[in-house]
Amino acid sequence: MKPSLLASGIAFALALASLPVLAATADTANPAVTDLDAVTVSAQLDQARNALSPDIGSSQYQITAEDIQKQPLGASAPLSQVLLQAPGVVQDSYGGVHVRGDHANLQYRLNGVLLPESISGFGQTLDARTIKSIRLMDGALPAQFGERTAAVVDITTRSGAELGNGGSAGITAGSFGTVNPNASWWGNQGRWSWYLTGNYNQNEVGLENPTASRRPDHDDTHQGKAFADLTYLVNDTTRLSLFAGFANNRFQIPVNPGQTPQFGYLDTVQADSAQLDETQRETTRFGMLVLQGTLGQTAYQVSAGQRYSDLAFHPDVAGDLIFDGVASQVDRSNRANTVQADFSTPLGDNHTLRYGVYGNSERAHAGSTAWVFPIDAAGNQASTTPIVIADASAFHASTAAAYVQDEWRIGQDWTVNYGLRADRYKAFGGTEGQLSPRLGVVWNASDSTTVHAGYSRYFTPPASELVASSAIALYDGTTNQQPNIGSTTPLSERSDYYDVGVSQQVGEHLTLGLDAYDRKVDRLQDEGQFGAAYIYSTFNYRYGHVHGVEFSADYSSGPLSAYFNAAYNKAMGKQVITGQYNLDPAALAYVQDNWIHLDHDQKLTSSGGISYAFAGHNRVGANYVYGSGLRSDIEGVPNGGELPSYLQVNLSAAHDFNADSGHPLHAQLALVNALDRSYQLRDGGGIGVFAPQWGPRRGAYLSLQQDF
Repeated sequence: MKPSLLASGIAFALALASLPVLAATADTANPAVTDLDAVTVSAQLDQARNALSPDIGSSQYQITAEDIQKQPLGASAPLSQVLLQAPGVVQDSYGGVHVRGDHANLQYRLNGVLLPESISGFGQTLDARTIKSIRLMDGALPAQFGERTAAVVDITTRSGAELGNGGSAGITAGSFGTVNPNASWWGNQGRWSWYLTGNYNQNEVGLENPTASRRPDHDDTHQGKAFADLTYLVNDTTRLSLFAGFANNRFQIPVNPGQTPQFGYLDTVQADSAQLDETQRETTRFGMLVLQGTLGQTAYQVSAGQRYSDLAFHPDVAGDLIFDGVASQVDRSNRANTVQADFSTPLGDNHTLRYGVYGNSERAHAGSTAWVFPIDAAGNQASTTPIVIADASAFHASTAAAYVQDEWRIGQDWTVNYGLRADRYKAFGGTEGQLSPRLGVVWNASDSTTVHAGYSRYFTPPASELVASSAIALYDGTTNQQPNIGSTTPLSERSDYYDVGVSQQVGEHLTLGLDAYDRKVDRLQDEGQFGAAYIYSTFNYRYGHVHGVEFSADYSSGPLSAYFNAAYNKAMGKQVITGQYNLDPAALAYVQDNWIHLDHDQKLTSSGGISYAFAGHNRVGANYVYGSGLRSDIEGVPNGGELPSYLQVNLSAAHDFNADSGHPLHAQLALVNALDRSYQLRDGGGIGVFAPQWGPRRGAYLSLQQDF
């Protein structure tokens, strides 16, 4: 879809938004026209939209807005922290998470519409306050789901049609200079409904501390986010929605004091690494125009939209040269235009046919200005006067996909979902594609026991927003010289995924789940940070193998709710076949003949929490995150070591003032890392790991939220 078409669509929808008063006047003047019941029609259309997305054969975990509010930071928590409530989700630095042994590879959907990932990741872009519910789906996904397949983060946003007319304003403030005001407004009138929210956040721990100190140096961040959803009910079976959002984030790069200078710069041979001044700016904005409804018995949703993302890293030129021998100003941008159409048609009493298409056209730009020193034949610095090398690239990538699948209900106890997906990816002067069969089965063994199993063939294109084609030869003879080996073009990943699990209801209040998975991968994709900029680059292993098992327990009875998750995972790779120049030659030689752990592999992961409401409008809660540690290097074996395990415990207490008035003031006190345990997420070792990062230290935060 061309940007001009999207702009025209948005302009049309915004023009319609100025007409609710006129529409209401016209309805009043003509008594033959009856106003629609917006709540009833919206609920019916929500049911029709839900029918478009099956989950048969996959594993899924539900997180509601109420679940989010029970967490210590409530809706002020980043989305990445919300996802840690689900089994098998591993936390990493920079707000990143890993699901079932994948580095990233997450697919985000808003109300069923796929959003292309941003350069910085949507963990830093989407706001938890917009969420009505999250369905995290992983395992053997149905044919409808492609592109990013480690997990689908399927978000249903809050709606003015359900909430009525009102709003909310609040603030979260506390340790490390945190100030996070927010405001939301929602409502409906006649055929119109809307939901808007925005917040601003500033603190002194924008990125993970590279040292074990309580407070990092040079780590301020300023972040602004907003989201809007405007919906018009065309008739009882059709609605038109426009939703859009943006994030504008600024980071100082935290410094690591005590580093030893490695190079001379002009007349300077000494410098203080605690005085470095690097910064990074990240911007993301998106807009989607969505037509959804029913035609006879067929439910449909058609959308067109655009996502734009850019990132700029600004070095400390003199300091970076003295310590690293290279200072790079990095600029990247990516614009993605998308179209998507999904349909669901019942065929008789026992079959539901689902089918659809997806298209994505991306334009990526990458540029860098690097200051480097010349070197002699022995690799030693030949001059203290830097030279400047400019490098820029751009490419176009396109994705086209189509799928068809049938949900077959066999009697009362069995459901089979089988389908086929076709993907075609074109970039870097070549074309790749695959036909991918999918099969999922659900067996209702009893009223309290459900068994599921599935197989999916996956095709995963490279993350275009992370690809930058660099002319390696430009840096020959300099302190940024790279071994001129291997391929600079990332490849699409292909894999076979098997998943089986059981869900057991124990009494009325407890649900237990057990799930096992195995994934065999050809051209496994991984990501690494290979420079000072907080941005990842993609490379491929020739072979990959990931397997694991997950256990979950959820309990809810009146005022008491609790959850517990535990997971085991092993993710291995062998033979790096693209991006080899980024790796140390010794590590590259070892991986050529040996399987190694992926740098983000964590053997054991667990999370849990408990919440109790009492005396009317009071609530206390606690949760934790445990990890056995991500990977690190040991002598002679890349990623052969394991960092020490960690446990982070968080506490909260909340009270609603004037709760019976219908406009309560919600107060919540949170203590993050209550035990003040100092733990390391990364030690700077491992393939694709640039710097050490430590987890957050103890912090106290107070949130006040007033509804009106």
